[in-house]
Amino acid sequence: MLSRLAAALLPAFGHLSVTADYAARFAPGSVIAANHTSLADPAVVLAALHRLGVRPVVMAAAGLWRVPLLGRALRGGEHIPVHRGDPRAPQALDLAAAALAQGRLVLLYAEGGLPRRTGSVEAPPEAFRSGLARLVERTGAPVVPVGQAGARRLVSGGAAKQLAGAVTAPVRRPRLHVHVGAPIAPAGDCAARTAQAHGAVTAAWRSVVGHLAEWPGEPHAS
Repeated sequence: MLSRLAAALLPAFGHLSVTADYAARFAPGSVIAANHTSLADPAVVLAALHRLGVRPVVMAAAGLWRVPLLGRALRGGEHIPVHRGDPRAPQALDLAAAALAQGRLVLLYAEGGLPRRTGSVEAPPEAFRSGLARLVERTGAPVVPVGQAGARRLVSGGAAKQLAGAVTAPVRRPRLHVHVGAPIAPAGDCAARTAQAHGAVTAAWRSVVGHLAEWPGEPHAS
């Protein structure tokens, strides 16, 4: 339901394009790692993946389950709440590992939060937390890197600016782009696995920024 909603609603707010490396594939039981820049980018990524026939389980902040309608969609899709700074936090990796064992695809944001910058200019992915590396070590799952850009043109900054962005997006219709990289198999210790995944997602993000740079007025990297 969540993927279908994203795919149905996003065209009203912007122009989405999707590209992929030649070797990109979504093997059953893969982790999809995407860069996180805006409250809007999960919808952007889900709409792009839906276009590719991919409907993953999403790991997301537990507070979203309390949002009317959205919470219902999250529960209905058996998505995974992440309780940060809470004794229940380890449950997220347990649930993700179980989903991967069933052959499902799991989408996560390894940065673990949104950047603090307020403008819409694109910037490389911030440092990854260890959750992705620990999940990969535990399950042996391949990682499919995904880069996205343009979501900050939908919503970014403080609450007032985000509201203004959402209201005006159907008029502005910014360009949004998602690029899927070839899967990788991170190896080594936790730090090495984290660095390899971060590098792959950053490379996918650079492909996105290069694509959008061809369009005048669209987001460029800082």
